[in-house]
Amino acid sequence: MSYKDMKDYVVSLLNKDTRMDGRKLTEYRQPTKIELNISKNAEGSAKVTLGETEVIVGIKLNVGEPFSDTPDEGVLIVGVELLPLSSPEFESGPPRAEAIEIARIVDRGIRESGMIDTKKLCIRKGELVWMVYLDIYTLNDAGNLIDASALAAVAALKNTVFPKLNNDKVIFGEHTKEKLPLKRMPITCTIYKIGDKIVIDPNEKEQKVIDARLTIAISEDKNINALQKGGNKGLSIEDIDSMIDIAQEKTNELRKLI
Repeated sequence: MSYKDMKDYVVSLLNKDTRMDGRKLTEYRQPTKIELNISKNAEGSAKVTLGETEVIVGIKLNVGEPFSDTPDEGVLIVGVELLPLSSPEFESGPPRAEAIEIARIVDRGIRESGMIDTKKLCIRKGELVWMVYLDIYTLNDAGNLIDASALAAVAALKNTVFPKLNNDKVIFGEHTKEKLPLKRMPITCTIYKIGDKIVIDPNEKEQKVIDARLTIAISEDKNINALQKGGNKGLSIEDIDSMIDIAQEKTNELRKLI
């Protein structure tokens, strides 16, 4: 089916307030679930399933030198690997633009919300801090990797514990019971515009024909922590207001899974 035919088909369904899989326009696919501690070697890990989309996140903690402009704060590093096994469109090699964008969106939601109390990750100011490595791996791309990745990242961080430290060296594989110091819990929801309709959680066919998207990270106090616009077309003020309202509602739903 050509792009135009697919777009016309998707839009015709949306105009009837239904979708290819029978969902409502602002309804997540099922199952929508989180599985925790799926890796014995990671300090924290989670797997998120949105319909047929599957993403895993692993957290590793190490120690290193802080950045010169934040000598008393720990460091967060987010990486994304779009594994070839998850989609025929992904290939091995340097990071794709899509992977870089997902990493930035996840990083921004965590960083701008102040989710991690980075000052409590300082061991010795200007010398040694905890480094938080957050790695995202796609297992199956059936649409909406952004929300799946962001949700898995927050779930994994919430369940991360420190490894044992001996003479400033991490003893890998040995964990304490001390949790990562967290202050907030940002949840991300991406809202998409296709034609004149606004939807959430597109499957892979719907995602191929989107016109625009807005990713919104919201903390439990209902504050908007981060926004990221995507897609080739613009959004009106009315579109953005509607998207924010939907995001407020849907992030509350997702938060109950954490």
